[in-house]
Amino acid sequence: MAVTDAQDDVRNEATGDDRRGRTTRREAAGSLRPVLDIIPAEAYENPTWKGMAYLARDVVMYVALVVALIVFSNPLVVVPLWVGMALVISGLFVIGHDAGHQALFASKRLNDIVGRIVMLPSWHVYEGWVLGHNRIHHSYTVRQGYDFVWHPYTPDQFASMSALGRLRHRIEWSWFGAGAYYLREVWWNKMIVGKPPARWVSSIRKDRILVWSFVGVASALLFWLGWSMDGGALGGLWMVARVLVVPFLAFCFVIGSFVHVHHIAPDIRWWPKREWTKFKGQVEGTTVLHAPLGMDFFIHWIMVHVPHHVDMRIPMYNLELAANAIKAEYPDEVHEAPLRFRDFIANSRQCKLYDFETGTWMTYAEGETWLAARPEPAAA
Repeated sequence: MAVTDAQDDVRNEATGDDRRGRTTRREAAGSLRPVLDIIPAEAYENPTWKGMAYLARDVVMYVALVVALIVFSNPLVVVPLWVGMALVISGLFVIGHDAGHQALFASKRLNDIVGRIVMLPSWHVYEGWVLGHNRIHHSYTVRQGYDFVWHPYTPDQFASMSALGRLRHRIEWSWFGAGAYYLREVWWNKMIVGKPPARWVSSIRKDRILVWSFVGVASALLFWLGWSMDGGALGGLWMVARVLVVPFLAFCFVIGSFVHVHHIAPDIRWWPKREWTKFKGQVEGTTVLHAPLGMDFFIHWIMVHVPHHVDMRIPMYNLELAANAIKAEYPDEVHEAPLRFRDFIANSRQCKLYDFETGTWMTYAEGETWLAARPEPAAA
């Protein structure tokens, strides 16, 4: 039964609630409207020149690192360049991520053109990513059976896996396996070989051709260049590996780690379908993590993730402005912490398996104990 404003006022007077009390009741129904209402209008401003400035800066850094990796082959020089390349490709990906959300520019055409281009170094199928990320991950964040990104397994599901499946889970759900998880589950299964809905087939096929054309042409040119410089096929293969393949794999580790800390932590709950709401998913189901000084230069505030999930239209450089407004109104609901590698390791050690009924993360050992202590079903 609907409650009138007058009835609300009476209840507020009786309980001492103010506007925050009325907001809480709307949150209980799962509405994001109260959160959207407090985001400042200026958080949505996205002038074309600003997006172009970030694009130009990151493209220059990427080209400079490509040239450096072509020129230098000494591993002592190459390894630091790979670290830089992983961060710069991640930055280009975040720009493409904003474009895919139609947040980077006011023009949809410009967003789509830029998005396709800047996602090429990360080998991402633009339309496939838009489908999985915008339509599924953002629509059903931390909802059981819907959100496919780092979706937890229950102790029962883990126990029913083959020995190889359990080994793969142990690797992918460790801190060092984040890249392997992202490479298999997100990149390969969802963008490269996944079967999209009928109306997305044509656009995703075109973008898959674009990505593989980029990888194929770049590989051929780099192989030829390496052969010419080092006088053999081994030099060509090493050139392809150090300029194209290893940076892609390093990016997968970075982005897989980032997505993990966005949505996996002992105090972040995943919800069964019947209990999930938009407020639980978009406000309580992600984080605001403060990157070390200088890191946002590369990753473009992607760790300030709560406002991004509340409204995808907020451009990356305005996420902190929106986050401050949300935190002021919802200090108890927003998960906020510094971004620290040791916390990622700790989270990955604790968060292996999940009980959706109680909202509890478990280690593998705790999962075994949970299964052993569970009462046997009654005989028919």
